[in-house]
Amino acid sequence: MKTTTAVIASLATLSQLACATYLESTFANYFSTGPVATNSWIREANTTLVLPKTNSPQVGNLALWPGMGTSGGDLIQALAISSDNGETCTTESGFWCITASTLESEQIEGTLVPAAAGSLVTMHYKYNDTSSQYDQTVSLNGTVVSKISTSSGHAQGWGTAIECQETECGFVPGHKYINTKLTMDVADPDYGQTLATYNATGELTTADGGLTWTVATIVIGATTFSAS
Repeated sequence: MKTTTAVIASLATLSQLACATYLESTFANYFSTGPVATNSWIREANTTLVLPKTNSPQVGNLALWPGMGTSGGDLIQALAISSDNGETCTTESGFWCITASTLESEQIEGTLVPAAAGSLVTMHYKYNDTSSQYDQTVSLNGTVVSKISTSSGHAQGWGTAIECQETECGFVPGHKYINTKLTMDVADPDYGQTLATYNATGELTTADGGLTWTVATIVIGATTFSAS
């Protein structure tokens, strides 16, 4: 989703962005981690979004995404989009459009694929040492459906977002991410102290001194985007 460098730079502290507006984008509940220690970065991130029902009414341009802000100023953010403005992969109401995506100076997207509520959408980001790019894949119920690779520097943090653009997006149901795993370049034993949440729960833990961090279930509360 289009956003500003302010959002990218502060992905690790999304608490500062709750209900704040940038370029007609409004953000709500989140689970946010980062920044990494100065000697490390996130090599790999994997999570599975259990798609809720679409927003009600299905208006505006709504996205759910887990993102990584990078040292290159990019935002790696696979998307689940609910839209009424024509940026869609299906004309059937009640469906999401999912895609691999990175926000650089403009949005770069892979294939857009429709997905129903209840589907499991796995978003996987992995740094490729050979190409110096992040390889990104999005899988729908276990099958890869969208992918891109981008030169983005090194990931400095990881977090979830609910983003509404263009008009009030109505009621957004609560939803969850499962089996989240972050793998650092070198162990970052204090990374758990960077956790910030807003109307969200989840326990960020490590069993190997901070090389890998996991969250079994992230629960994001429901929210409503409406005119003030």
